[in-house]
Amino acid sequence: METEKLYYADPFLREFTARILTCEKGPKGGFLVTLDRTAFYPEGGGQPCDFGTLDGKSVTDVQEKDGVIFHKVEKSVEIGQNVTGILDWERRFDHMQQHSGEHIISGILCDAFHCDNVGFHMGSDVVTIDYNADISWEQALEAQAKANAVIAADTPFVITYPSAEELKTIDYRSKKELFGQVRIVTVPGADCCACCGTHVLRCGQVGLVKVLSVQKFREGVRIEIVCGNRALRLFDTVYEQNRAVAQSLSVKPEATAAAVARTLGELSDAKTRCAELEEQHFLELSKTYAGAGDTVLFFSPMPSDAVRKLTDAVAKQCGGLAAVFAGPEETDKYNYALIRADGADISALVKSMNAALSGRGGGRNGFAQGSVRAEKTDIQAFFKQQ
Repeated sequence: METEKLYYADPFLREFTARILTCEKGPKGGFLVTLDRTAFYPEGGGQPCDFGTLDGKSVTDVQEKDGVIFHKVEKSVEIGQNVTGILDWERRFDHMQQHSGEHIISGILCDAFHCDNVGFHMGSDVVTIDYNADISWEQALEAQAKANAVIAADTPFVITYPSAEELKTIDYRSKKELFGQVRIVTVPGADCCACCGTHVLRCGQVGLVKVLSVQKFREGVRIEIVCGNRALRLFDTVYEQNRAVAQSLSVKPEATAAAVARTLGELSDAKTRCAELEEQHFLELSKTYAGAGDTVLFFSPMPSDAVRKLTDAVAKQCGGLAAVFAGPEETDKYNYALIRADGADISALVKSMNAALSGRGGGRNGFAQGSVRAEKTDIQAFFKQQ
């Protein structure tokens, strides 16, 4: 006996009563319950299932097989009794907004580019849609503008169940060949598509459609969108972050991009000047070790690239092995660089040092770089033994 699907008769039904037909243990825990009728939408067509409760027991999954809908609950229920089902309405309405918004923009894009929607996934954050056409960011934004004009016009969603003969006369979208009764969802002026999902009653209930990205995918593109309340929440989050950035840069929110570009340019110039000063400092510092032979030095933390540059400068002056260890005071963790002025192989030395000082790293041609976990005194003792 197929389950009566109340969500098709009234997608805004939030609470219903039904009779329990079966209750069996599920293969992955919990119990699978079937009802004579349900308002819970089962997972399918890229749309996640509804959540909610049956007489207070949480419904955590809903699946359909051969027209029968199975509701997963954690505790068993009595067969034959009547129960009250209550939907997680925020989740259901979010799904309807996302799915309905996808219909509107997909209909517009598929008509404009004579392409197909070949993939659809409604995630918890964004909706992804795959099209077998090359669509640019600018073209997606044009479709977004048209989609939002349709939403503003508040045209109704029209659901029909045409006969096989009537279906032959309808130009509708579908990702696969269909058999049996076909459900057609129409948005006048925007879309006509075979679909089994739940939708809002009027376009205005979608709220808005926002395109987030357009990326090359296989022979076409993958577009990410958000709709309705989800889009509003995203806008609130992004705007608050942008407002905080604007305050830190002392500009208006609409001027952050230019301010960030200017700041990055200033930072790049500062890094260049710092690098030049650093090289001059390293050169002057290295002169104090001229002719000193093997030299082991300790410095405060610095980037690995700076450690290498300092070690190279010291090696050229000392004429032997230069070993520089950089780390905080009172630490047992150092980044290191080892360089021999003559370029002789130091792989055996590095292997021995890493073993003795819990080190990681290596190199070749008289150069090695890595880190050790050891006290300063232990490092000094190791090199005195070499």
